[in-house]
Amino acid sequence: MPDKPSNFIEEIVEQDLESGKYGGRVHTRFPPEPNGYLHIGHAKSICLNFGIAEKYEGMCNLRFDDTNPLKEGEEFVKAIKEDVRWLGFDWDDRLYYASDYFEQMYEYAVQLIKKGKAYVCDLSPDEIREYRGTLTEPGRESPYRNRTVDENLDLFERMRNGEFEEGSKTLRAKIDMAHPNLNMRDPVMYRIIKKPHYRQGSKWCIYPTYDWAHCLEDSIELITHSLCTLEFADHRILYEWFLDQLGIYKPQQIEFGRLNLKYTVLSKRKLNILVQRGVVNGWDDPRMPTIAGLRRRGYTPRAIRDFVERTGVSRTDSVVEYSLLEHCIREDLNKRANRVMAVLDPVKLIIVNYPENLVEWLDAENNPEDEEAGTRKIPFCKEIYIEREDFMEEPPKKYFRLAPGREVRLKHAYYITCESVVKDEDGNIKEIHCTYDPKSKGGWTEDGRKVKGTLHWVSARHCLNAEVRLYEQLFIKENPDEDENFLENLNPNSLIILKNCKVEPSLKDARVGDRFQFLRKGYFCVDKDSTENKLVFNRIVTLKDTWAKLAKKLGSGDKS
Repeated sequence: MPDKPSNFIEEIVEQDLESGKYGGRVHTRFPPEPNGYLHIGHAKSICLNFGIAEKYEGMCNLRFDDTNPLKEGEEFVKAIKEDVRWLGFDWDDRLYYASDYFEQMYEYAVQLIKKGKAYVCDLSPDEIREYRGTLTEPGRESPYRNRTVDENLDLFERMRNGEFEEGSKTLRAKIDMAHPNLNMRDPVMYRIIKKPHYRQGSKWCIYPTYDWAHCLEDSIELITHSLCTLEFADHRILYEWFLDQLGIYKPQQIEFGRLNLKYTVLSKRKLNILVQRGVVNGWDDPRMPTIAGLRRRGYTPRAIRDFVERTGVSRTDSVVEYSLLEHCIREDLNKRANRVMAVLDPVKLIIVNYPENLVEWLDAENNPEDEEAGTRKIPFCKEIYIEREDFMEEPPKKYFRLAPGREVRLKHAYYITCESVVKDEDGNIKEIHCTYDPKSKGGWTEDGRKVKGTLHWVSARHCLNAEVRLYEQLFIKENPDEDENFLENLNPNSLIILKNCKVEPSLKDARVGDRFQFLRKGYFCVDKDSTENKLVFNRIVTLKDTWAKLAKKLGSGDKS
């Protein structure tokens, strides 16, 4: 038996199974429109639909609601399939397209015309909106509303045959122009669009609207539980009207709250603006909330599914802290990502009393959280790189890193003491000269003395060059949509590129998508822009949640 219901939708499903509704079947679907890439909000719907089918030994379809040839394409279909599979779900042989049902939808429309429940209207789109009325005022009937059945059948067939211009005619349901629900005020079922469909070619020049097509697809596929986000609650009465008028199978629609994320926009239209205006470098830019962007940045399917589960399923929309998403990936990678050393802003450190040509290969643990991760060898020699910020000539109190006359520990290596510095013509530190204690190998000394600072480092002779991209949220405001121009809330530091980074040689064979913890710096992923001569890493997330405080500071107008 499945575990107890974890949300109200599962409670409904279990009640239906107990009562024998739908013959004990559970059949859901994930129905994206192929007009953009999926985002983190879609991940919730994917996990919910496929998860319920899996839990109750049912089925889940992947179906593309491809009814608008102006915006849809094969690129998006391919990306959506990849995202669903990457999250760990499979639709088996249940891949469907709304466009495969176009002929059947057309015949259903003819049935409504014959019943006097649909008519061809000559009002323009603007006039239809004007006639529709408002929430407080009823709409007005179209002057074409009372055409005869024969006239409507003839005009609808001629619409299909391409005899009329775009925008000149629509097919509308004949319901009630005074209905309190605006969706019932003679909604448009078909419009003329003279553009080829990416799957159907030029076969059609009239296309069904989403409201007409969506409920028919669920009916045709014998879906039992049609899970929709809350904005479709007001459309349910229309969907049921269509199915009742046709006398065909009716699924049960259940609405749940959308997932919204702070410092993020999840509108496909706005995400498309970011791509088209070059604000980001494509749909898979690691700053995008798309599943492709999160994958490229280094997020794991496990972390995203954990995030979705933690946000829960409710009857109201929710706005979730971005820090929760980051917590989920930290928690996952802490257990799985190997620790390595990388210096992002290098300055050379020379150990003056270390033998000139000696190279030691030191043992370093890969992951203290994973007993089976083992160890690796890292090279140590006279010249190394450390982080520039890990040295100060005049350190403040509570600064425990390297400074003149101060002793610190090099991770996995020795204790060193700063003796002097070498500067360039501009007064910038060029080299740091230190001595080491040969008897402190591995960080232990005979006299048992301790130091407060431990630095990461890489061998100057053996290290690899790397480019590191530091990502932050794309927006500095919790709700970028609040302002008329959401682009005014862009974070100027959403991407910082460091080109002169040094990483340890164990990363030589790292592959695209491999994830690591750079000691003291955060979690990083190998980007697809990497070449044979240069590794490129994306920062997935920092080790601690420092972004929330910074974002509030920037969002308040304090740019200091």
